[in-house]
Amino acid sequence: MVEIYPKISIITPNYNQVNYIERTILSVIGQNYPNLEYIIIDGGSTDGSVEIIKKYESYLTYWISEPDKGMYDAICKGFNYATGSLFAWINSDDFYLPYSFFTVADIFDSFSMVNWLQGSHSHADEQGRIVSNINSRYWTKYDFLCRDFTVLQQESIFFRSHLWQQYGLSSLNSGLKLAGDFCLWYNFFKSEQLYTTTAPIGCFRMRSEQLSVNSWDKYIEEVNAIYDSNKYVKINHFQFYIYCFLNKIKFFKILKRMQLEVWFKQKFFNGPGTISFNRSKQCFELY
Repeated sequence: MVEIYPKISIITPNYNQVNYIERTILSVIGQNYPNLEYIIIDGGSTDGSVEIIKKYESYLTYWISEPDKGMYDAICKGFNYATGSLFAWINSDDFYLPYSFFTVADIFDSFSMVNWLQGSHSHADEQGRIVSNINSRYWTKYDFLCRDFTVLQQESIFFRSHLWQQYGLSSLNSGLKLAGDFCLWYNFFKSEQLYTTTAPIGCFRMRSEQLSVNSWDKYIEEVNAIYDSNKYVKINHFQFYIYCFLNKIKFFKILKRMQLEVWFKQKFFNGPGTISFNRSKQCFELY
């Protein structure tokens, strides 16, 4: 178990989400995590969000309500105030699952090679009911560079603060409206492995009026623009071409059905491990 809890900095960007922001706030402060820094950046809401934020301001490290240039601008503002060693953001219609910060702290403390972590994928409906939870995909850098991507669940991602210092502002201030987080993950992959854990951490709320749902084609345009403008990444090109070929012929899907995908990618492509809880030892282990 963790002896000294690392400081976790959480940012919540918000604009007119009065129906959901209280659940988000409670999911953060309700963690009862002993070394938490919570920052809310509101874009000048007029729907009652500010009154809810004020209700919990004694639990906040910092908050402000003023016009901004959108969600990614708000996130960058928030991280400008952050001083923790572990960073994450949670949008004001999503929420964290109970005690997930303790899980995150335990994993980062136990595995020094982990600089970037994703939990399992949890989804809620508009009423906040958790309606699904599946293990996140096993990722290597080559998966991402092959353009064989699915959306990483930002709600369950945490990373060490030095990654933000290296890549954050340039990624989220890139002028992208929908795929700023994808740009950040792309840049992380330039130097880091994405480790996954089977533990659930954050929950994405599925809503009918979500911008990401109604602007999917535009999102894909921005993703492709990120790929096209980032040609250079340090990789073993021979391995990369072999990987792309195996991916194209669906070889990895066969291995996944045989439960050999992780072993094969670790052995031949330097893939990261998966972090799971060992029930008999009562601790997380890297597999």
